[in-house]
Amino acid sequence: MDIHRKSINERINWLVELANRHSETFSDAEAWLARRRYLVEHPTAIAALKCMDGRVNLSVATHTPPGIIQPFRNLGGMFDLGWPHLGEVLAHYVQRMVGQGRRVLILITYHYSKGDPQRGCAGFDYDTAAATDHTYAIKRQIEHIFGSGHGTVYPLVCGFETDEDALILHGDNKEKLDLSTLAPSDGPSLAPRLAALLPDMPDQIREDLLPLLEGNLERIAQVRQVSRALDIEHREWMICLGRGFDFLHTPNTALIVGPYSPNLAEPISKAAGIISNNMETGRIPDDGFLLLASVPYDEIGVDRARAELKSRFLSGFAASVIRRDFPQLAEKMFMRTSVLDWRTRSLETIDGN
Repeated sequence: MDIHRKSINERINWLVELANRHSETFSDAEAWLARRRYLVEHPTAIAALKCMDGRVNLSVATHTPPGIIQPFRNLGGMFDLGWPHLGEVLAHYVQRMVGQGRRVLILITYHYSKGDPQRGCAGFDYDTAAATDHTYAIKRQIEHIFGSGHGTVYPLVCGFETDEDALILHGDNKEKLDLSTLAPSDGPSLAPRLAALLPDMPDQIREDLLPLLEGNLERIAQVRQVSRALDIEHREWMICLGRGFDFLHTPNTALIVGPYSPNLAEPISKAAGIISNNMETGRIPDDGFLLLASVPYDEIGVDRARAELKSRFLSGFAASVIRRDFPQLAEKMFMRTSVLDWRTRSLETIDGN
């Protein structure tokens, strides 16, 4: 089904059903046991700093079970660890993982399209060199905070080619490992290739990264068997603000803005501009778009109540930015304000129109 061509009400209903199915699958006993088994076999914690572009879905691209890769999203993958909220959230995440005796791999990503630069990263005005330079700046910040020895926290610069969902790993010696140049049958050669590219990577992290790379080889082969003429174009019809959007597996459905930047209005306005352009060019219907805010909580009571207030703030703030910068688009705005039970990944609507 081409959901992008449905009416806005049909699209919203589809989204609700998708979120519910994801929660049911995530909470299933078999899935819970599979995640537990995976983490025992591969204890390295994996986080990913990436763009708000919905095409950049690393779990799908690496055939990794949902809930394993912890995403941090923002416009263009632009981050600054000096931002108070981002620095605190990332530091807390790392300290919690290390407290469990686990090392941490942080994937610092940029993305591009090899078929057409205009399908690349709008956040960097399709300038892949600038996006790549920024990932190295983030890497230096991570090393400043967590150390440059890489014994516990390993920052890894990765490109993501959206036409084929292919990963490109960058080594410190400026060499690269482009997985689009390999086939699934090359899986056994990945370990020595990775050791040569990243000789300072701890053995455990390398062992736990290999399944992602093997999964990516399989994903690339699958993508090459289907036509993606529409999937690789910008066709987003919703703006997601906050965290907890792992259920959005469908390419080019949503622009996801993390709540990290002190200037939150900029990525919201940029996302609204992309939605407006999608309508004007006929890539999506012009009958409406969805603004979805989500804030996760771990416990009922105070934690959930605070999540409600934060989600309402984010929703109201984003709506005001869109009304200011795109008044005509704002007339077509549908809003859903929600919280997410992190234990079950259940999306709970608290306000909506």
